[in-house]
Amino acid sequence: MIHTAPLVAPAKDRYAVGDSVMLGAKSNLKGKGFKIVDAVESRQAYLGPSLLRKRGVTLPKNVVVHLGTNGTFPLSVCKKIVSAAGPDRRVFLVTVHVPRSWQKPNNKVIRQCDSAFAADRVHVIDWNTAVKAHPKWLYGDHTHLRPAGAKGFASLIDYNVDQAVAAAHKRAVDAAAGAGSAGTVTL
Repeated sequence: MIHTAPLVAPAKDRYAVGDSVMLGAKSNLKGKGFKIVDAVESRQAYLGPSLLRKRGVTLPKNVVVHLGTNGTFPLSVCKKIVSAAGPDRRVFLVTVHVPRSWQKPNNKVIRQCDSAFAADRVHVIDWNTAVKAHPKWLYGDHTHLRPAGAKGFASLIDYNVDQAVAAAHKRAVDAAAGAGSAGTVTL
């Protein structure tokens, strides 16, 4: 009989960085297991890389980024955010929903950034599509979260992080089975 250790660490190893939209869901995200939710009003995307670098080795395995609501989000900045997170972390880029000229280009950049990295390293969480299906989640500015929207935002992020962790767990189990043994894998 082969003894196997647990293959997956809890999916609650999470950090979120964002702007006022995320700030509106801060308590909901913390309730979903986020250790730190670093969200402030009017935050610009260019601050993302330095915020992640400041966390250093204490940055959790799963990093959620919701930036781009307050202005343009250049592809170079997005790539720097992923690089700053480090090669052993999963980065979740959340699309923006804001009635401004930069919404569509920023969401395009988020998808381009995702495609520039390995599929298991960067993931897109499509907030823009989700909120279009639930317009009452937002206040009259069509950007900021009502209480139901805060719950929906946090649940969407939680679900996507859990799905990515489960997929990584499955890959680890399959790899261990293919090798004929299993061990502890930190995911």
